[in-house]
This record gives sequence, C-alpha cells and structure tokens, in this order.
Amino acid sequence: MSEKPIPRTFESLGPMSGYARVPGDKSISHRALILSAMAVGESRIEGLLESEDVIATVAALWSMGSQIGQDSNGNWVVNGVGVGGLLQPETALDMGNSGTSARLLMGLVASHAITATFIGDPSLSKRPMGRVIEPLSKMGASFSVTPGDRLPLMVHGRVPAVPIEYRLPVASAQVKSAIMLAALNTPGITRVIEPERTRDHSERMLAGFGAEVGIEEVDGERVIAVTGEAELRPHNMSVPGDPSSAAFPLVAALLVPGSNVLIQHVGINPTRTGLFEILREMGADLTYENERDVGGEPVADIRARHSALTGIEVPPDIAPRMIDEFPILFVAAALADGQTVTRGLDELRHKESDRLAAMARGLAQLGVPVEERPDGLTITGSGGEKLKGDYATPHIATELDHRIAMSFTVAGLASAHGVTIDDIRPMATSFPSFPPMLEDLGAIGR
Repeated sequence: MSEKPIPRTFESLGPMSGYARVPGDKSISHRALILSAMAVGESRIEGLLESEDVIATVAALWSMGSQIGQDSNGNWVVNGVGVGGLLQPETALDMGNSGTSARLLMGLVASHAITATFIGDPSLSKRPMGRVIEPLSKMGASFSVTPGDRLPLMVHGRVPAVPIEYRLPVASAQVKSAIMLAALNTPGITRVIEPERTRDHSERMLAGFGAEVGIEEVDGERVIAVTGEAELRPHNMSVPGDPSSAAFPLVAALLVPGSNVLIQHVGINPTRTGLFEILREMGADLTYENERDVGGEPVADIRARHSALTGIEVPPDIAPRMIDEFPILFVAAALADGQTVTRGLDELRHKESDRLAAMARGLAQLGVPVEERPDGLTITGSGGEKLKGDYATPHIATELDHRIAMSFTVAGLASAHGVTIDDIRPMATSFPSFPPMLEDLGAIGR
C-alpha cells in the first residue's frame, strides 16, 4: 500500500445495470494456499484472490519453503513441502493487514519445529490474538507477545504437539481453522467443539486434500475431529467469487433506483449467506440463478434489482454467518423504511477497526439517526430517500478498514450530494477492482 492517502468522492450517475464478477473468495483463497503448501506435490488454484491479504499468505508460505508462482494462464501453482515440512523462516512474517493470514499461519506453525515472528501494519497490530494463543498454547506451542496479546509476536512451535478437545468460547472460523491446521502435524485426534456453526471452508477443503476429518452433532453442538500426522494429496481448485465482496455491488443495486445487476460465480456456502437471507427478509429482490457445485462449494449467479427495504430486528444468532457483512447491512438499513436493530456484535469492535463506532460516526455524518450500543446499532432508515448530511459532501474516515471504505462508497451512490472517502487504498485488502467495477456498471462519478 502506498504511503499517501488517496481520497475520492463517490456519487451516483443513475441506475446500475449489467453483469460482473467479484474477486475470488478471500477465506477460500487463504486456505487453498495453506493446504496446497502442506501437500506433497503440485497443486493448481484457479481464480485465487490476488489481494494484499492473500499475497501476505503467499509470501509467508514461500519463506517457509513452499514454491509458489503463476502459470501462463494466470493460475497459481503451489509445490508443497508436506505436513511437518515447514522450514525455519529467515525473516519475520509480515501479515500486512490480514488477520486471517496471521491467525491461520500461527496455527500452522504451532505444531512445527520452527520459530516464527509475526508482524503487521498499524491496524492489524491493534487486533488481539489471545483467542488463538489460548488453544495453541494448550497444544504445546509457546508465545512471546506484545502486551495485550498483539503483534508483533513470536510463535515457538512444539513437536510433537498435544491433541486437545477445545470448545470455542466465541464463534470464530479463524480460531477453529487455526486449531485444525495445528492438528495436521499433531499425533492423535484433535477436536473442536462449535456451540454456534461458523463458515466451514476448512472442513470441506481438508477433506478434499485427503485429511481425515469427522463431523458430528452432539447435544446441539458441532464437533469437528481432525486426525493428525496427515498426508495431504495435491489438489486442483477453482475459487468461487467472494460473497463478502459480492455484497457491496449487490446492495448498491438494491439501493439505486432502476438498477438490475447480475454478479456471476459467487459462493453460496450456507455458512456465508446470512446477509442475503436478511436482505430478502427486508424485502430485497435478490435471486440465485444457475446454481451449481464447484469443487465441493455451492456456487450461483446472484441478481439484485432495486428494492424498497423495510427495517427488521436482526437475530443475533445469524452473526457468525455474516459477521463481515454488517457494515454494508448498516448502509442498507439507512435506506430502509423503519428501524433496523442489531445485537450480539461485540466482535465488530475488534476487526480492522472498531466497525460499530466507525459506521455509527459515518452514518451520523450522512444524517442517519443511529444509536450505538456496546454490542450493536439501531438505525432508523430514510424510507428510500437519498441520504443527506449537514453539509454538501461528507468526508468519511475509513480507519484503514477496507469494508468501511467500500460500505461508504455504496452510501455515496445512495446520497444526495455524494460521499468523500478519505482513503480508497484499504480496498486493495480484499477488492482492488471495486471502483472500476462500479464504473463498468454505470454507477459512479467523480
């Protein structure tokens, strides 16, 4: 990311129309790279998200011995080192802004005979890592950390690591996945218990690479068992479009009058579609077309047409299935008729920014009545009227957070005078092509 902020003003040029593809799923891209690096032999990955977050994972795996590059068609080719084969990195692993890279790779390193230092940018360095450190410590890894369990930190892997049974205190796919990755090189069976189901890409993909993964329901909880000292087979994959990224152009189409947009090849894994279900409950004309299965993941083309939305109370138990999409839901709620109430979102205060506070401040600048509580927001929508702040073009602080930046870009399309984002650089974290896509769909000016 360049050092100088790049501000930009976004406003609507009229209806959005046409079709587009969003970048590959970020969660699947990280996991595809990591598991390919743990297989013995060559794996190919089509449609990998080439964002700063994912490239941080590429660089870290390369520094630990895996050979990674691209073929003439732009597909990524990974020659893995095998489970247990990670090499000692010569320099610190720079995670940039990627919490996923940091937490998953901490799990991977924890059961290997290496020591790795993890560093990150100022935003990532504020994010606590204690949720991952606790279970990995129980498996035998040791940590040297910055106060508050933050980066920079050092992981001292343990071989052999100790299999554990661990109940997640908070629903987190990253923590679950970190434990499962540590389990690959741990003798015996490691079990993770989920009181609330989270995204299941790791379970699906581990099975695809040949790991022994058992899943059962026990007393209403989901128990995932991973048999260690695994031997992973190389695997060729096609990464579907990221539903978290697709959310932004889809919500824009719902909010801009006259719009009709088709986003192609989007993953619709049931653990990731909470936002789409909530939007439909609010009255969104949002439909799946051409549903199919790609490499074990359900995929569809998703069509969104301009819709009159109605505010609702969002059930807290859906949060694990849409935790990254709440910022853009808040923008949709700002245009809905009536109140939208959200609760149980404490985790949003520990993302790239305090997303509850950042969204509340920005929406208030746009004249939206918003009540901020410790665990959620209550938003009173405009009933479809364009958003109007106290001055002509509000300037929004993105807090170096890609989802805040993109959410207020969409708000600009639904505003009377446009919205100025203080810095569009964070979009490169997950969706570097977002502004050009909106231009191609006829959405934005300035």
